[in-house]
Amino acid sequence: MSTPETPEEPRSADDDTPAEGAQVSEAEAELAAQRLERERIERRKAERQGPIEAGAKLSGTAADLLAAVRAVESGEKPPATVFEEARPAPRRPAPEPVRRAPVVPEGPAAPAEGTVGEVREVLTRGGAPAALAAPAAAALGEDAADLLREDPWQLLRVPGVRPEQADGFARALLGGEAGPDDERRGRALTVWLLEQAAAAGHTVLETAALTEALSRQGVPGPEDAVRNAIAEGDVLVFQDAVGEAVGEDEEQPVRVLVGLERCALAEESLADGLARLINSAPKQDGAAEEWERAASAAEGSAADLIRAASGHGLVLHTGGEAALAEPAALLNAAHGMGLRAWAATHSPVGRERFASRVDGPAVATVAGLLSGAEGPGRDPEGALAVDLLVVLDAPQLDVETAALLSESLPDGARLVLSGDPAVLWSVGPGRVFADLLAARACPQIASRRPDPGPLGELVSGIGVGELLQVEAPEKEVVIVPVRDAGEAVHRTVQLVADSVPRALGVPAEETQVITPGHGGAVGTRVLNAALKERLNPGPGRFAGFDPGDRVAWSPAPGRTLPGRVVGADGQGLRLDCAGETVVVPRDRVEQTVRHGWALTAHQAVGARWPAAVVVLPGDAVPALSRPWIYTAFSRADRHLSVVHGVDQALQRAVAEVPAKPRTTRLPVLLAPQLPGAAD
Repeated sequence: MSTPETPEEPRSADDDTPAEGAQVSEAEAELAAQRLERERIERRKAERQGPIEAGAKLSGTAADLLAAVRAVESGEKPPATVFEEARPAPRRPAPEPVRRAPVVPEGPAAPAEGTVGEVREVLTRGGAPAALAAPAAAALGEDAADLLREDPWQLLRVPGVRPEQADGFARALLGGEAGPDDERRGRALTVWLLEQAAAAGHTVLETAALTEALSRQGVPGPEDAVRNAIAEGDVLVFQDAVGEAVGEDEEQPVRVLVGLERCALAEESLADGLARLINSAPKQDGAAEEWERAASAAEGSAADLIRAASGHGLVLHTGGEAALAEPAALLNAAHGMGLRAWAATHSPVGRERFASRVDGPAVATVAGLLSGAEGPGRDPEGALAVDLLVVLDAPQLDVETAALLSESLPDGARLVLSGDPAVLWSVGPGRVFADLLAARACPQIASRRPDPGPLGELVSGIGVGELLQVEAPEKEVVIVPVRDAGEAVHRTVQLVADSVPRALGVPAEETQVITPGHGGAVGTRVLNAALKERLNPGPGRFAGFDPGDRVAWSPAPGRTLPGRVVGADGQGLRLDCAGETVVVPRDRVEQTVRHGWALTAHQAVGARWPAAVVVLPGDAVPALSRPWIYTAFSRADRHLSVVHGVDQALQRAVAEVPAKPRTTRLPVLLAPQLPGAAD
C-alpha cells in the first residue's frame, strides 16, 4: 500500500502558488538575494574543481555517470542554468519587522505581453491549450517561444504538464522527427522525474530507480538519457560511501545518486550550517550559574532541555502537544536571562496557540521570520537578531527552508528543533528532523509528558503501532461506521452541523474535517461543497466564495493557512487568517484559495481544533499509513469523530504501514563535519 507521501495528495492544493510579498520591498529583496545566491554558488563550484574522491574502480553505468560529471566540472561541457530561478535564497539583510494590514500578496513579475503572445502562437500550432502561455513564459523566460520550437519537451517545465501531453505537443511541432528515443525527450523526462521525486520528499534518487522510472516512460536508452542530462548540467550526480571497505586494497563501496541542483545546494548548505552550530560553542551570554538556576526551577524534561541548550548550539526535542510546555519553559528562562529568544511555528494557528505559553511577543511563523515580516529582524551582517531560536513543528522543515534557517543564525546562537516525530513529514524535499534524530549528532531530549486523556492515549498507541480501544466517558472519541461514500458525506455534515455542537457544545466553526485527498467521492471538494451548502449557503459571489466561508489559502507551495472570507472588493478576496487580514488578488484566487471546512492531513499539520472529524471512506485505504492516521487523529483537542468505512484496513495501516522512505544525503554530508569524524 502506498502512503500519502506522494506528490499528488499533499501538493494538489498548493501546487504552483507563489509566495506572498511580506513587504512592499520584498520582491526587490528577493531579487537581490538571488543574485547573492548565484555568487555563492559560483564560489562553491570554484572550490570543487578537483576530482570527486573515490570511485576510481567503478565500472559500467556508475563509471559513465562519473565521467560525465567530471566532464562538466572540467569545463568540457558547460552546465546549464535551468534551475537557477529556484535556488534557495541565502542569508540576507532585512529591515525591522513591519506589520501591515491588510497584507496584499505579490505574485511573481508577469512575463511581457509580447513574450506571452509568441508562446501562445507556438502552443496553438502544437495543439496545446492557449491557457498555458503565461505559465510557460514565466517558467521558460523571455526566450520561451524559441526554446519550445527547438525543444518541445521543455513544456514539461511548466507546472502541471505531464509527459503524454508534452509528447503530443512535440509530435504536432516536429512531425516524424519526434520519437521516444529523442535525446531532448530523455533529458526533459529525467528532470521531470526528479521534480516529481522532490515533490514526494526525495532530495536525490539512486540511478537504478531513476533509470527504471525512465523506462516506464518509454525512454529506450534510460542510462544514456541520464548521462546526457548530467553532461548538459540539467542534473547533478553524486557518489556517497556505503559501509566500509572490505580490505586495505579494496575501494570503499559507493552508491551513485542523481538530483536537482536546487535540492543539492540546499542540502549542502544545511549540512554546513548545522555543522557550524554543532562545532561552535554557544555565545557566553549568561553565566553557567544562571542556566543552572533556570534548570533547577523547571521540572523533568524541561530541566533537561534547558541544561542541553545552555551548552550546545543544536538540540533536538521530541514530544506531543503537552510537551510544548518544555520549549516554552526554555524560552521563558532565556528571556529571564536577558537573551534574544524567539520561537517559530509552522502556521499562524500554531503561533497563536504557543504564544499563550510564552512571556512577551516572541513567537513568529517560520515564513514570517525568514521574510522579515515577523520576528526580531536582522543584524547588520544579515543574520537573525537572536541568541536562541526554537523551531516548533520541526518535522515540517524541508531542506530548503531548513537551510535558510541554519544560514540565517549568527555564530554563537543556539538552535532547538522541537516536534513530534510521529507526524507526517514535510511536503517539500527532505526529512530533516528524522535524519538528524537518526544521526545522533547532538543532544536529544525526549519529553516525558504524555498527551492527557482518552485522545492522548489513543494517539500515543498509534505512534507505536497499536490501535487501542480507549474508554471515552465524555465522548472524547466516537466511531461512526458508514457503508458507502454517500453515507460518509451525509454523516460528516450531520456531525459538524448538529451532533458535535449539540452533544459537546463545540460550534461548527471550531470543528475541522480531515480526509485523505482532494478528489474522489469523499474528498475535500465534495465535502466542502456539502458543508458550504449546509453551513453557509450562497451564490459564490466572488469566484465561488461568500462572506463567512471557511477557506484554505496557499500563499506558497506546501503552505496552507486556514482562514475565513470577510469580503471582497476591487483589490481581491479579503480573508481573515489567524487575526490577520489578507487580500488575495482576483487573478490568484482560483489557484490559491479553496474552501476549508475539509482539509487533508498535510494541510492540517501544525494546527489543532477543539473538535475534528476524520473521514475514512472505503477508497481511502491506499492512502492510509501510520503517520497519516497519527497526524489526522491528533488534530483534535477535545473530541474526535471517526467516520469509518475502511473495515480492518485502519488497524492494518497503524500496525504495518510506516512512513514511506525518502532518499536524502543529509546524514552523509553532515557526518564528516562532526567532532571525531577524522578518528
